[in-house]
Amino acid sequence: MNDTLIGSGSPRLRGKTALITGAGAGIGRAVAERYAAEGARVIIADRDAEAAASVAAAIGAVARPEVIDISDEASVESGFAAAVAAGWSPDVVVANAGVQLFGQDARAGDLDLDVWRRTIDINLTGTFLTVKHAVRAMLSSGGGSIILTGSPTGLNGEGQDFTAYSASKAGIHGLARTVAAAYAASGIRVNTVVPAYTETGLVSAISDDPESRAAIIGRIPLGRAGSPKDIEGIMVFLASDDAAFATGSLFAVDGGMTSL
Repeated sequence: MNDTLIGSGSPRLRGKTALITGAGAGIGRAVAERYAAEGARVIIADRDAEAAASVAAAIGAVARPEVIDISDEASVESGFAAAVAAGWSPDVVVANAGVQLFGQDARAGDLDLDVWRRTIDINLTGTFLTVKHAVRAMLSSGGGSIILTGSPTGLNGEGQDFTAYSASKAGIHGLARTVAAAYAASGIRVNTVVPAYTETGLVSAISDDPESRAAIIGRIPLGRAGSPKDIEGIMVFLASDDAAFATGSLFAVDGGMTSL
């Protein structure tokens, strides 16, 4: 994989350093691999040390693993500090890590408070902490691009059985707009990518159930599930200088799911 990634990419992200949370698997890993292929150095941030190390090793010398638990501010702060101290101050931060607690998240009247708190702590508070320390690093280096991973559940009724998850993603959408407005003059851009149902390990409860999978794909006009590779292109654009005038926006890559 090393030769393929390092030798064959275009230079759209050459000279940039990107930190991606949740990069040990799924969308985060795919984005990290694509960024490396596009010429960037990539910090593989994940709370799973083994996964982070494995992905970094597969990518090669342009990757660095960093153990970060986004729900713990001390962990987020130390992870960013370690990257900066090593000369890997990020120009791009992708706040991608999150959870969706299948079998626990539920309609509001049935939702356990602990499930609500865990989801909000990881998805919304964790994204806030990632953004907070990304902003601090970027203010010291002249700006950059912050990209958040949103969800159709934060926009429409897709998440009626996922109260906590939907609320956390709606909060992320609002957070992005607020931070974009606050730091535009400092050269920091903040945007949100909204994937539809994307088949990764996070959603195995759906992908392993033919009836549930068919039901959700039936609501996607393009008629198929998304894959992590479907998300890479917009993430590259938003990280690149081509997106210099894009901030505070939602970019839906959802097969038309939220257009109906």
